Amino acid sequence: MKLYTPPKPAEFIPVIDLGPSFSLDIEDRKAVAWEIHKACRDTGFFYIKNHGVPPEVMARHLTLAREFFSLPPAVKAEVEVAKSKCTRGFEAMAAQTLDEGSPPDLKEGFLMGVDRPEDHPDVVNGVPNTGPNQWPTTPAHFKRQFNEYMGHMVRLGSHLMRCIALSLELPESYFDEGLVDPLYIGRMLHYPPHPANAAFNQLGAGAHTDWGMLTLLLQDDVGGLEIENAAGDWLKAPYVQDAFIINLGEMMPVLTNGLYHSTPHRVLNNSSGRDRYSCPTFFDPDYHYQVKCVPTCMPQSGEPLFAETTVGQHIANMYAKTYGRAA
Repeated sequence: MKLYTPPKPAEFIPVIDLGPSFSLDIEDRKAVAWEIHKACRDTGFFYIKNHGVPPEVMARHLTLAREFFSLPPAVKAEVEVAKSKCTRGFEAMAAQTLDEGSPPDLKEGFLMGVDRPEDHPDVVNGVPNTGPNQWPTTPAHFKRQFNEYMGHMVRLGSHLMRCIALSLELPESYFDEGLVDPLYIGRMLHYPPHPANAAFNQLGAGAHTDWGMLTLLLQDDVGGLEIENAAGDWLKAPYVQDAFIINLGEMMPVLTNGLYHSTPHRVLNNSSGRDRYSCPTFFDPDYHYQVKCVPTCMPQSGEPLFAETTVGQHIANMYAKTYGRAA
């Protein structure tokens, strides 16, 4: 359990202009990669602007989250995650505990992923966390609009992985083989104002690191996200207009032999009378992709700090840990 202590104002969460990373000039792309390199070694968190996702798409997705979570409980329960074999659908308030040993998180959510029909080979062969999504019928545009947004996220996630490759002095295409059919999880989260009668050390989202490769976070202007720096101080990560917050998951230290950090973070919605909405996208290479130390980070001993794994096995282990059951 990480006990709650008040955060400090943000001091050094960088805002990176992603625009030059789309340039045809390799030197422009390398300049952005260097900024990403510094951020990944320092905080493991950074904002991106000029990322190519239209602001109106971002705004519509947050509006969709507000529409869904304002539905009556019985309507949301029609697609509750317990009805899914692959952990998809509505997550009730306090269904997840991210900080082991702390009380359940004070949030509700909706979760979707790569949509696999029941007769897909991965589903037939029992690959964890694969299967069909559950989609609410209200609002009527929910599925179409959610999938439109995720199309933008997959393109941006793939682009960021090319930037990450360049930041590690690897060919930009180094991760491409794992991005032909990438995995992704899209969530919508609703955090009510923090109640006065909350249990000891109960937060909106308890202190945790993310599971996978990259997280692309869209958040509203309420605030509440906090990150832990290397000194153990907690820093606010405030809203930046038209920007995404990017952070690294636990697969990234495996790839970089600990050079890049997966940083603990948490959420506490202390805004009086205001509900907080955020929409993280968890972006990973395909299920069978081998997660192992890249050549430019290999120690002289040839023995990395972390054992090899696969994307799928790692994610399955994390589902079992935080939900108390396998995906």
